[in-house]
Amino acid sequence: MIEIEEEKAPDRTEEVPVETSPETEETAEAPKTAESVEAPEGPAAPEAEESAPEEAPASPAKEKKGFFGKVKADKSEKALKEAEAKLDEAEARLDEAKDRIQRQMAEFDNYRKRTEKEKAASFELGARSVIEKLLPVVDSFERGLATLDEAQKEEPFETGMVQVYRQMGKILEDLDVKPIEAVGQPFNADLHNAVMHAEDEDQPENTVVQEFQKGYTFRGTVIRYSMVKVVN
Repeated sequence: MIEIEEEKAPDRTEEVPVETSPETEETAEAPKTAESVEAPEGPAAPEAEESAPEEAPASPAKEKKGFFGKVKADKSEKALKEAEAKLDEAEARLDEAKDRIQRQMAEFDNYRKRTEKEKAASFELGARSVIEKLLPVVDSFERGLATLDEAQKEEPFETGMVQVYRQMGKILEDLDVKPIEAVGQPFNADLHNAVMHAEDEDQPENTVVQEFQKGYTFRGTVIRYSMVKVVN
């Protein structure tokens, strides 16, 4: 048999010469160490020891809580101010109401006093009018009884007239109507009305010696003056 020699394929592991430039040879030969590696150009990074550690950003939950807490505080302050304003307004209204009530009470008190005074004046005016109309009747009783003697006063009719006269006198007395004393008293222009003058050496000067019509006072004021004769 004929032996066929197999051609061997070239060994690819053999070194292939590479053309290199001088610069590439130097860089290839120099060992790459940490010191030989140059830092990239630009601003130097701050050292860890000199730079202060940056604050960690607040967590979203914390920021959310602080925001709502601030809102809640603002609302509370606003509500407090509104409450204070309402309280001031209520106090002002209360003071105004008190002042109005005090004025109304004072006006009512004045009205009550004025009404009582007018009522008393009206009663006094009405009473004076009635008394003035009764006094002539009393005068007629007195003149009629003055003409009777003691024997006639014992008669039933005259006795009845005397009792009526006394009853009228009691009514006038209850109304605070009092007769004015005149005869033998010094003349008083506030009580007496001099209608006649006389000469009498036995009587002091300016003395009332005779009364023509009896005078009366009602509650301390003259309702009718006494008509008298005065000694000069």
